[in-house]
Parts: sequence; structure tokens; C-alpha cells
Amino acid sequence: MGPGPPHQPAHLPVGLAYYYLVDVVFPTPAHIQVRNASSSIRLSGKPKVILILFLLFHQKRVMEVVVTILFVVTAILTGAGMSASDDRLLVNMTIVRSAGALGAYCLDGSLPAYHIHLGFGAGASNWILQFEGGGWCNDIETCAERAQTRRGSTHLMNKLESFSGILSNNASRNPDFYNWNRVKIRYCDGGSFAGDAKFDNGSLVLFFRGQKIWQAIIEDLLPKGLGLAKKALLSGCSAGGLASYLHCNNFSNYLPETTAVKCLGDAGFFLDSPDINMLHTQRTFFQHLVTLQGIEKNLDENCTNSISDPKQCIFPQYLLKYITPPLFILNSAYDVYQFHHILVPPSADPRGHWNRCKLNPKACRPDQISLLHAFRVEMLTAVRSFLFNSSRGGIFINSCFAHCQSESQDTWFAPDSPQLLNETIAESVGDWYFSRKVSKKVDCPYPCDTTCHNLIGAV
Repeated sequence: MGPGPPHQPAHLPVGLAYYYLVDVVFPTPAHIQVRNASSSIRLSGKPKVILILFLLFHQKRVMEVVVTILFVVTAILTGAGMSASDDRLLVNMTIVRSAGALGAYCLDGSLPAYHIHLGFGAGASNWILQFEGGGWCNDIETCAERAQTRRGSTHLMNKLESFSGILSNNASRNPDFYNWNRVKIRYCDGGSFAGDAKFDNGSLVLFFRGQKIWQAIIEDLLPKGLGLAKKALLSGCSAGGLASYLHCNNFSNYLPETTAVKCLGDAGFFLDSPDINMLHTQRTFFQHLVTLQGIEKNLDENCTNSISDPKQCIFPQYLLKYITPPLFILNSAYDVYQFHHILVPPSADPRGHWNRCKLNPKACRPDQISLLHAFRVEMLTAVRSFLFNSSRGGIFINSCFAHCQSESQDTWFAPDSPQLLNETIAESVGDWYFSRKVSKKVDCPYPCDTTCHNLIGAV
């Protein structure tokens, strides 16, 4: 799976030490070192509820018993829902009313949307835009099904979105970006915000207008302060992480030259890698996606002009060297989505020999672990040039069986968050964005990392 181990470089970058793991050289830093917008609602965590339960047996008090039980259940459920966070910030949806003039529609024809929580203080002129993730659809049947869900229609989305992790407004939970303007861009096109096509057979109409959705949302935000941003970070998770790679250059073009524009891809570095049967399942999937949704014309021209199959430029490993703004790659070397859909897609394991391993890495056979390690090596090989040669780039690749680690508070910044060399993901991203120090970290192979969360989480 991929080329052989690289040779040790003759000259090591300043500030980095190198070591060998699985016959691959990869670096690690030598020194390891409140105002709310009117559109938001803040719910207090750890509700202080005092419950006094009485044994009520008298028939006339049956209704009181019922009410008491309902109160107890509600309190328990509320407490459980809030236990992971002291503060949950819920932000209202903003529909982009002007999007129709651009032809920017969700799959079902509804208007696109985002959620915004305004910055304050020193962060009032800084912006984070976060692409929502949620997979893709690459044929008419699956896109028609998707159009009838929240992944294809803003009509079916929750109108309140919870902001946590990198979108939190709590300084103790998001120390570097808590007071920035934070925007969650909702995902409803099924093509990583990159398509520009329409399907209409007389009885069914589907809009593949992700590129126009991106344009409409940016143009809606520019006069709201984005156009005067001093600092800006484009990020995203999963399919949204892929979108942050695809749109990084374009995002920079919308903003003044004086704006410090950087991009973060979380769990979006999808590999062009064969599955366990040596079939390029993901490549075929993406080729159909690019064709159906008219994505090719929106891919980076420098990339498409330099490769035999321009459709391949949807893969970050081919696009990477053409991304101009500083970039941070946040990924697991054992990314759960890629494990389940690229390395071992259902089509490659019809008899379910990998089912137990997919649910629990401790249940994997030695030969399965070897294939997972080989996939990790392929990931590291794909980012090796960036790792060694990018002077402005950052990277955090751990060995957790995870997918998306910047949006969840547990994995972003918490007392027991995943760490590499004693730094959390939030600290590593902050060090990179603010140029506090070199922030390039790569984990040792599974199962060495004891800080991992949610091994084999649901995807």
C-alpha cells in the first residue's frame, strides 16, 4: 500500500527531532512543551435540582405522583444531557435569503443556512468558519434519499445548533478562539460544497449547488464583518474537512491581503488508497461524485493541469502542494470512517470477517492489525513532504480510532483530552495559528497512545 519507507533526510529542520516508527521517519517537535449574540441561547449545565420524593399512596394524589415522576425523569434526562459540558451554547439558524438569486440551493431546493455567534473583545475582528460534515451522495438514488433528510434540506434541520469544541465561547474550553466570530456552515448539498449541476427528469429535481452555496454564504457574511477580518480560520470536519482543503485558496481570495488567513482540515484527509482486496473503492466513489455533481470544473486548476485524471484532485494528497495559505492537518492515522469505508468497505468484506475488529480494535486479529498499521504508514507517506517541508504548516496525527476531533469538547480541550507530547489538539492548533512554536506532531502506532477517546466511535 503505497511507496516504501522514505530515507532519513540529510538535514533535519530546526526545532524538530526525528525517530523511526514502522520503518517510516516522521518528526516531532524538540520542545514539547462573556457576551452572547442575540441569536443564541445559553443553557446552564449542572442544574441544581433538589428533588424530594414522597411515597404517595392516597388515591386522590395519583396526579401528584404522576407529575412528580415526570419531574424526576425530566431532571435526570436534563442532567444527563448536560453532564459533558458546563455550558451549552445553542445558536439560531440564519437562512441565506439572497441565495436563490445565485442559484444556490440545497439538494431539495431549499435555501442554504448557517449559524453565527458574534465575537467580542479582542476577538471581535477575527473569524472562524466551520464546514459541517456528513458524507456524500454520488448517484441519483442516494441523493434523492438524502434530499429528504437533514443532510439535504434546511427545512428538516434543527434550527438550533450546539457550539462546542473549536466553536465554544468558553475561554476555559476554547482558549484561543472563544471570543472570535464563529460560524457553522450547514451541509445540504452532498458534495463537500463543491458541485455545480442540476438533475431534472421531469418528476425529480435535485440541485448539486455546493459551490454556489459556499459563494452565497461568503457573500452574506462579508458585509457582516468578515470582509474586515484581521484573522480568519476556515475549518471543517469529515466531508466538511475535505471542503476546507478544497476551498482554502478561494477563501483567501475573498479577504483582504492584510487578513491572516489559515485553514484547518479535521478528519478530511481522505486517502486514495486501495481496500483490502486491492480495489480502489474510494477512488471510484469520488469519480462518480465528481461527475454527477459537476465538481471537476471547481477543483484547483494547478492540480487538475498537473495530473492525468483531473478528478483525482478531490483527494487532499494530490491537492496539498497547491494550497497557498498556511494549513493544519488534523487526522487520526486510524480514522474510523476511512477504516470502515476505504480500507474495509462493506463491498470488500461481504461475509463480515472484519465486523468484530470494526467494533473494537482489541478484537482485531494480528493480520488485521498489520493491515491497519500499513494504512497508517500510507497516511504518513501521503503527508511526509508537507511534514518535512512546510514551514508554515501544522499537523496533529494521532493513533486514536476516531473521526472528527475539533468539534467535540472531549477531544478538543478537556482535562482528559487526547494528547501528543503533553499537548491537546486545541493547544497544538493554537500554537500553529499564532506561530507560538512549531506544531507538528505524529503519534506512535496503536496501541501506544493511552490518551485516546471513543475508540471506534460511531460513523
